Amino acid sequence: MCRNPDIEPQGEVIRLCAWGLERYREALTKGPVGGEMPQCLRELGLLRPLTETPTVWAAVPPDIATGELVRPLERAVLERQHTIAAIQEAVARAEDVYREEHRESAIPLRLLHGADVIHSALLQARDDCVWEMLTAQPGGSRDPDALARTLPQEVAMSRRGVKQRTLYQHTVRAHGPTLAYIEQVASAGAEVRTLNELFDRLIVFDRRLALIPDHRHELRTTALLVEHPAVVQYLVKVFDHAWARAEPVTTTTEGARPRLMTDETRRAVLRLMVEGHTDAVIGTRIGISTRTVSTHIKRASELFGSRSRAQLAYLLAQSEILEDSSVRSAETS
Repeated sequence: MCRNPDIEPQGEVIRLCAWGLERYREALTKGPVGGEMPQCLRELGLLRPLTETPTVWAAVPPDIATGELVRPLERAVLERQHTIAAIQEAVARAEDVYREEHRESAIPLRLLHGADVIHSALLQARDDCVWEMLTAQPGGSRDPDALARTLPQEVAMSRRGVKQRTLYQHTVRAHGPTLAYIEQVASAGAEVRTLNELFDRLIVFDRRLALIPDHRHELRTTALLVEHPAVVQYLVKVFDHAWARAEPVTTTTEGARPRLMTDETRRAVLRLMVEGHTDAVIGTRIGISTRTVSTHIKRASELFGSRSRAQLAYLLAQSEILEDSSVRSAETS
């Protein structure tokens, strides 16, 4: 067979078969030959019929045959290249106009869909970060696997001089893997503090770029990348206000589960209960389980001798124990 069966018809390539090579050698050594000619020789232009005797075929030098076959293809390629260049030039002019208008009118806000896209944006922002990263991580204890993946990145940032401040909720103080992670990032230079409640997840890089979640989507895999200076400045102020009220995390044996973990968390649970929130909502806001919320309320009920949530709320209001943050619960855990 002379044709390559693996090539599509529009790009079919003729290959010299053994019979074709034999006939070509014969035409070279004996001169023009007659008889049946292999298709490969005819299509490759290696044999050509004589003008005066069409039934006799003469050998054609390979470079001449190749030139005649390739020359039309080269012209077609060149024409395509000219077309591509013309398109690129036209689009480049439009691109200049687009960029100019985009700079003047577009809002520096991008919506990121999908966990992979968000992760890539975070990695890029971390790589570009020069001097500061602010992070708020609500939700209580963190997934150990996620901590293991994040730790090398955070340590590397600290080593290249990026100042890091991170806010968690008080409940991380009772979670071993999170405390171990905090100890390692703190030893690299990061600062970590905790609060009972946090506003929401937030990461700010060099006070020029921020990522916040977009909770409008049920899958919770959508985020907003914010670059507007005024918005980023506002988010930094929100973070700084929470940071000023937060308590530093210590990693000593006494600091692993301080009174702050029990008394102030219980006070936060009771305050939210008095406001009318369900156990599920309270647990979500403070970063603890619904069962733990119920336990705090049960112990407070036992302490105050109440027989219902409504009565407990009334007694708490009468005692004013929730009004002064310096007042500690009468019960120790």
